[in-house]
Amino acid sequence: MERLDPLIGSWTSEGETVDDPIVRIKGSDVYEWLPGRHFLVHHVDVTVDGEPYQALEVFGEDADGDTCVARAYNSDGTTGTMTVRVDDEGVVTLTGPDTRSRLVVADDGASMAARWDRLDDGAWRHWMDMRFTRDSSSRSPAAARP
Repeated sequence: MERLDPLIGSWTSEGETVDDPIVRIKGSDVYEWLPGRHFLVHHVDVTVDGEPYQALEVFGEDADGDTCVARAYNSDGTTGTMTVRVDDEGVVTLTGPDTRSRLVVADDGASMAARWDRLDDGAWRHWMDMRFTRDSSSRSPAAARP
């Protein structure tokens, strides 16, 4: 779980889908540890083509302690579960039954980018790109560590 520390903080987010019609996303994302640092909470507050959309996502280890999972609760009434992996370079990969994302935090911790794919007729296809800029008032990754 500690390998998710670089995500901690407030981010301005923007992005778009890659297919026509292009759908634009703009808003904010906040990642924070719950006390005890066993769970990471992710708040999403964006507009999708001007329409409000919120989500709450909770990252935690599954019962066997081997896998990190993220469970999302969305303002449209949907839920989802994704497996979370962090590789040796710090790239965070979230994989669900029909979507996956590859999230890369910049070396300086000031920005990150995500590529989302979705399953289409049995093949993964590029779906959208997101960019995140750490808010200047946000805690740095180093300050988030105990």
